[in-house]
Amino acid sequence: MRIAALPVALLSIAVGIGGLAFPEDGMALRRIFYATPGLFYSAAFVRAAMGAGLILAAASTRWPRVLRVLGAAVCLQGLSATLLGLDHARAVMEWEGMLGSALLRAGAAVALAAGSFIVFAVAKRPPEVPAIAPK
Repeated sequence: MRIAALPVALLSIAVGIGGLAFPEDGMALRRIFYATPGLFYSAAFVRAAMGAGLILAAASTRWPRVLRVLGAAVCLQGLSATLLGLDHARAVMEWEGMLGSALLRAGAAVALAAGSFIVFAVAKRPPEVPAIAPK
């Protein structure tokens, strides 16, 4: 089940790297997703599904509790976007854009860190080397 978390991690890493390098392009991409209700709610559904995938994959990872919390946060992002609606999401996006690229880069850094942590958490543990007892 750990394999379900890898696409989430890779997408998060890609968004993080892209957002750090090109924050304005990330805003343009978000504007496309917020252009129509269909795209907005599809993106919210995908985010909620990504969070559910993290929750389901958490049991077989190095850090199951942390991954469950991270998955719950991602699920809540998708669900809250759906509940608050498209107009609220557009207002938040425009507010973030007015604050400048530093805030956008900070969000991208969080995405990069989260994706890197997920990769670390789902990676196989190294084999245990038995300790040599002194004689």
